Amino acid sequence: MVKIYTKKGDEGQTSLFGGQRISKSDPRPEAYGTLDEVCAVLGVARAATDNRDLQAVIHSIQEDLFLLGAELATAPEDRTRISVQQITAEHTARLEALIDERLSKIELPRAFIIPGSSAYIPALLDWARAVARRAERRVVELREAALLDNPEVLKYLNRLADLLFVLARYQEALEGKGAVQWRGRR
Repeated sequence: MVKIYTKKGDEGQTSLFGGQRISKSDPRPEAYGTLDEVCAVLGVARAATDNRDLQAVIHSIQEDLFLLGAELATAPEDRTRISVQQITAEHTARLEALIDERLSKIELPRAFIIPGSSAYIPALLDWARAVARRAERRVVELREAALLDNPEVLKYLNRLADLLFVLARYQEALEGKGAVQWRGRR
């Protein structure tokens, strides 16, 4: 039987891909852990929908998030020694193309949206978007601490949150349910 526990993290340390031991409270595990959350929420959305196109888009995003997580879990000084792929402008451009294609078919609301007011799948996509924005903030912390050497990561995460918002609105349109817009205080 394979054991899943190693006990190496019992004292609050974890390993980066290069073997370097760091605190679990270091901004790197915080950033890639938040990406893991995005991936998990998207997994719930993918499992819950019957829309094959949406399933494929979500799966491709999840693949990107694993790639991005590996990039963030590798110290910059180890990137040449360890062959870790990086998020590229092509990844970001693919998200932009997905956004543009869906926006050509719907009109976005002109107000804040109250998640969960109209349909389940869009609510999950809104949740994933909110977590993606948190991941983006965590990656900004990495950049500010000089732990991020790929500027495309922030562009990708910014576009990802935009795509998730558009996918939620697009899914609402497919389901014939409009987003409930926030009207402010009454």
